[in-house]
Amino acid sequence: MKNRAMLIGAIGAGKSTLTNALLGREVKAVKTQSLLYYDWIVDTPGEYSENPLFYKSIMATALEVTHVLYLQDATQRKMIFPPGLSTGINKLPIGVITKSDSDKADVDLAITLLKRALVNRGPIVITSSLKKEGIEEIIGLVRMNSLQEMKTYVENHPSPHIIFN
Repeated sequence: MKNRAMLIGAIGAGKSTLTNALLGREVKAVKTQSLLYYDWIVDTPGEYSENPLFYKSIMATALEVTHVLYLQDATQRKMIFPPGLSTGINKLPIGVITKSDSDKADVDLAITLLKRALVNRGPIVITSSLKKEGIEEIIGLVRMNSLQEMKTYVENHPSPHIIFN
């Protein structure tokens, strides 16, 4: 795959677990301490998203990728991304709801929170890394080279795990 995606989100949002699922790896996720490059994925520490002092690291790393995956944990009631964050990062945005299979998940709230960060642009994929739900949809979206291509992909690949914002 020629495109590359960076995953950003809160500490414990499921970035490393999602990375393993996207790469088909059956290894236990561990706390990410620094930028980790795997094939077409860049996994970032949650601290990069939670502390504005680290935003410069996100912006610098964004220069190396084509897509940014904004992760929102469905079990959390707060959003760590400032409103409109995706408009400040000139890369193709993909919203990702993680942990949708949890008993504590509120997927509707997670979608609402992500829409604020994405400002009504781009797809949102509802995932369960454990059940492998939404994984193929993310891989398909990262292959796309424009928002219009991603919208067409969503329209032509009906799935209960994806919406276009």
